[in-house]
Amino acid sequence: MPMRTNKPNYFIEKLFIDNDDLVIDWNDGKRSRLYSHWLRDHCQLTTSRNPNNGQRLFSISSVLKNTYIEKANIDEKSDVCVRFQPEDYVSIFSQDWLRKNCYNLNNPFDDRSEKNKKLWKKSSFNNDLPRVKYKNFHQNDTGKLDSLRFVRDLGFCIIEGAPITEGQVLSVIAELGFTRETNYGQLFEVRTEVNPNNLAFTNMGLGSHTDNPYREPVPTVQLLHCLESSIEGGDSILVDGFNAAKILKEESSENFEVLTNNWINFRFSDGKADLRSRVPMIEINDNNEIIKVRYNNRSIDTIKLPPEKIQPFYLAYRHWSEVIERDELKIEFQLLPGEILMFDNTRVMHARTAFSKNGKRHLQGAYTDLDGLYSLLNILENQENDQD
Repeated sequence: MPMRTNKPNYFIEKLFIDNDDLVIDWNDGKRSRLYSHWLRDHCQLTTSRNPNNGQRLFSISSVLKNTYIEKANIDEKSDVCVRFQPEDYVSIFSQDWLRKNCYNLNNPFDDRSEKNKKLWKKSSFNNDLPRVKYKNFHQNDTGKLDSLRFVRDLGFCIIEGAPITEGQVLSVIAELGFTRETNYGQLFEVRTEVNPNNLAFTNMGLGSHTDNPYREPVPTVQLLHCLESSIEGGDSILVDGFNAAKILKEESSENFEVLTNNWINFRFSDGKADLRSRVPMIEINDNNEIIKVRYNNRSIDTIKLPPEKIQPFYLAYRHWSEVIERDELKIEFQLLPGEILMFDNTRVMHARTAFSKNGKRHLQGAYTDLDGLYSLLNILENQENDQD
């Protein structure tokens, strides 16, 4: 398919200098105000940036404190030329770059917060769950794109029809990023054990939780590959933790603030590991948007807060626990042999129903991280955009 150049539908009508800012009036009525030091810091020329990787070749401390804009004009190529003094240095910016990167017209890049996700509950999936055929995932970028977009937007997807082979989950991770090895190893078995070091390795039902909150940084993506399932019960349950936190905030802003402002300890300890963290149950960014949730009642260490905070914390903690267990927020399904569940462990809580001791249930799990998955997603989307 031939490449198509999409010309921007905006252009500069007027630009002028106002004190320490370059002011740009656009043809659509919008205005940019760009600080002189910001412009100098973001110079795109090869004298300021490596042409191969775009990284800066200077430090902000190298920019003179008394830097100011002496002159700005549009040249014959329609680019904006800015002359800085007392350095007597000229930067050249395309109009397209200035518009797309202007900080008062564009929000910061953010692919992690609730604002950029599709929040869901049980009734959101009347037409089945997000699924990708393994052969499509394995053989072409379109299948990978579908799975990565599901994880980014919804927090999970199911890869179906994967080979029922031990260790296969590591091969899937290798196509997406890198395995996050923990004290459980690169790969961990989820099946009934005698004297297990974790209740996940029994036939008990498990409440909604995120994995490894006692680890910092926490593994951000988990994969579970079903190899065998001939038992009654053992259904998988997922909850959108971002949606649950949003509901908590709507019902009680006070309880939401308690859980975002108070850090507690999580701990896992056995004969080979003693892992501890101190983190909030709900983590927010600078815009008060949810970016991570944590809940694992099995792994909460002794709660030590100032006396005046204990009672409010328990009110909020109980409320949070009740919200995530509401039936209308849960999707329940049976993970079948050959299916791999992949989910964002900073957003999606998982659980399972109890299962019978008769028959066999064998899953293999592994962890990877969102940075590798999102990196591949960005690359594939950039390639897709270039072909449009």
